[in-house]
Amino acid sequence: MAELTGKRIAMIVANNFEDVEATDPKSYLEQHGATVVVIGLNREPITGKKGAVLQPDKTIDEVSVDDFDALVIPGGGSPENLRIDDRAVAFARQFVESGKLVAAICHGPQLLISAGVLRGRTVTCVNKIRDDVKNAGANYVDQPVVIDGNLITSRVPADLPQFDEAIAKALTAVPTSAD
Repeated sequence: MAELTGKRIAMIVANNFEDVEATDPKSYLEQHGATVVVIGLNREPITGKKGAVLQPDKTIDEVSVDDFDALVIPGGGSPENLRIDDRAVAFARQFVESGKLVAAICHGPQLLISAGVLRGRTVTCVNKIRDDVKNAGANYVDQPVVIDGNLITSRVPADLPQFDEAIAKALTAVPTSAD
């Protein structure tokens, strides 16, 4: 695995996130040298479905797409809480439109649906929202990891090893934001 030193990853999270879908990619990317910045809607600690707590490093008002090389969107109830916040929706939309890497797992694509960026894209997600991504104009496929340009999607926690690896591999193929 190539080193990710110098890579800055935004991870946008709200309450009720699927714990392992945030903690696993965060740990994996940090172990390979990346800096993962947890972004919250405010400064309050963010609690996962199973009790994990993440402290935001920054709020949505303190960040810009230009500060990062990639965006990770964990699933669980977090995307449902993010998609009703216009700032989070705009941030996700700007990330996709910038051409920078965006990785979403499980319910994560809900934020991308609200951002209006899935039309014509091939994605996967937890089967509970497959009709939603189809209705947003996406081509849904049931695979552990789907890569469509700058978009990486996965279905469920069991897919995390492939999801993490796909993010790291994609990040080693692009220059850092500092370059």
